Amino acid sequence: MSDATFYLTLGKVIIAAAWADGEVAHDEMNCLKDLLFRLPGLTGREWAMLEMYSEAPVGAAERERLVKQLQNELRSSSDKSLALQSLDDLVLADGIVTEEENVIVDEIKTQIESANVGVFGQLGRVVKNSIQRREVALSAAPNREEHFEDFIKNKVYYEVQRRLELDKTSFNIDEDRLRKLCLAGGLMARIAHVDLEVSDDEYKAIANSLIDEWGISTEEAVFVTEVAVSEIGPDMDYYRLAREFFTSTDREERAKFLNILFSIANADGFVSNEETEEIRAIANSLRLTHRQFIDAKKTIPKDQRAT
Repeated sequence: MSDATFYLTLGKVIIAAAWADGEVAHDEMNCLKDLLFRLPGLTGREWAMLEMYSEAPVGAAERERLVKQLQNELRSSSDKSLALQSLDDLVLADGIVTEEENVIVDEIKTQIESANVGVFGQLGRVVKNSIQRREVALSAAPNREEHFEDFIKNKVYYEVQRRLELDKTSFNIDEDRLRKLCLAGGLMARIAHVDLEVSDDEYKAIANSLIDEWGISTEEAVFVTEVAVSEIGPDMDYYRLAREFFTSTDREERAKFLNILFSIANADGFVSNEETEEIRAIANSLRLTHRQFIDAKKTIPKDQRAT
């Protein structure tokens, strides 16, 4: 096991502890990020995994799985000291500690302190480690990391599935089709966010496009739209969304989709320069020609667009 693996698991446990009372306030999240930033050697991909844990509550079962994983990865007294100190720093981070947070942090610290990091303890773990990892992986505890690729490549789909699982419900839509319409919803939401505010008209336009183009129900369209608008902000890197949409569509679908993007931009009655350039960038990512971009742009009357 590398040090990076230990630091990554420690970061997950710190986040899980922060979710002890079921919520993390904005100031608390900033303090949490400062604390996580002190962990050395984490890659961009590993930071994305920590972000996945920080964006939604970590329940008791998932937290227990992470703590057990951390116990298995402790290799020295210095590892143990760092883990304990990090939890203490978390408690002191924002100066506000709930009783529930104290209880959970104390429980985690007790489990860390009980880990045997002596020579014989480490030898025992070498023999049992692969078995323990498999037991942890196969346990009934939630493991959002199973959906990490979706979190990276199709965040709207990831969040739609997460919320459906929480509600113990599902859509009557096959997986490939749902993935595609979530990608489309994300790109439409990206255009709606260009002016930093999504209007009711833009919201309705996204939902109506999902209904008209993908044939889903009003309830399903509203649900996907709400997720897309909440998850895809103006600073979101749309490149991954565009790349995934490219691989799941043909050229005709992509060209038609440009028309839809312009209709979203025009939902409030006018397409700004900023919105036009954002659509141009998406068109380039979808490997569409300049002519196709111009044709889509011309679907909007001249008096309803900036250029």
